[in-house]
This record gives sequence, C-alpha cells and structure tokens, in this order.
Amino acid sequence: MTIVTQNEIPLTPDDVARAVRAFGPHELADLRRCLRDQGLILDEARPLPPIVSVVGRSKTGKTTLLEKLIPELKRRGYRVATIKHHSHPGFEIDRPGKDTWRHAQAGSDHVVIAAPDKVASIRRVARELTLDEVVATVRGVDIVLTEGYKRAGKPQVEVVRAARSRTPICEPEGLVAVVSDVGLSLGVPLFGLEDVVGLADLLEGRFLG
Repeated sequence: MTIVTQNEIPLTPDDVARAVRAFGPHELADLRRCLRDQGLILDEARPLPPIVSVVGRSKTGKTTLLEKLIPELKRRGYRVATIKHHSHPGFEIDRPGKDTWRHAQAGSDHVVIAAPDKVASIRRVARELTLDEVVATVRGVDIVLTEGYKRAGKPQVEVVRAARSRTPICEPEGLVAVVSDVGLSLGVPLFGLEDVVGLADLLEGRFLG
C-alpha cells in the first residue's frame, strides 16, 4: 500500500504505516476521505516493481550493457522500464521551438505530449525526487533498471572495465553482480562484458521468478 500526493509523489512507508494504524480496516473509507482532504490519494494495490541499478565509473559501458540487457529481458516476455540519473540540474530533452518546449518556456509546470502510441511527460519539481518516488510514477512494468543511483540503496550491478579502472566503486554488500573484463573476486557473480544472457538469468531468478 502506498500513499501518493496528487502529483503521484508517495509518502514514506513509515508515513503509510502511521496512517493505516490510525484507522481500522473497516474505516478505510474514512482514511481515503481524510487523505483526499489533504490532497493525498490512497493506492492500496500498487507495490513498487523490483529495482536494479546499473552503476560504475564514467565511460565503463553502463549504457551499452543496458542496450543489450533490455532486449534480452524483453525477449523473455518481461516489461522493462529504465531510469537515467542525471546528477546536475537543468537537463533538456525537448527541442527548442517545438510546441511543448514553448509550453514549458511559458511556465507550464507539467507538460505532456500524447500520441496514439506513446506519451511523454516533463514535470518541474521543487526538490530532487528519491528513486522510489520516481518509480512510483511508472506503470505496467515487471522490473525497473536504472543507470546510476549508486547511493539509492537498491541492488546494484557494477560495470568495471579495465581500460577505465580495475577498482570497483561499490561496497560488496550492495552488489548482486559485477560485469567486467577483470577477474574480480567480490563474493558475487561475475559476468563478462558480453554475457547478458547470464546476467539476465540472474535477474530473472532473483527478482522476476
């Protein structure tokens, strides 16, 4: 169960637990009304999908790995979402001069473009959202793969490439696997840079089984 704001930003699990403890199971309608009065929505059946972060130093091949891993998971029938962490404020994915860009330049806080086959959304936020808050806005997927988010506390797959550095940046306890051309021994499965089938097997067994 999650509680999200009208902008679909969830409260923390502790917030949810406190709210639910304040109401008996037969009083959920009262809880919904109370939350609605405060601009909140109760979502009782939408747990977050599993989240796995692909991390590593710059230029080690994180995007390249995801480009290979995504189609392998799709081939197995899974629906995949990806989130790229951009650590600096002020990115732009729209094109200057386009209608949606002009909407944003005019001050729109949430610009959406909708077509028969896809929808894109760009929303201004007052603070950086946590990874869980971002994932809470994602619908209809079986797994979320992120590029980055090393400090988000999610299971991590680190890419280590000898040409960049032979030293991992993650603590072993946060890792579920390493993808590398270096013979590392970190107590977690080690896959070659091209072994996306082996990595997909691991993710499937651990998070999608």
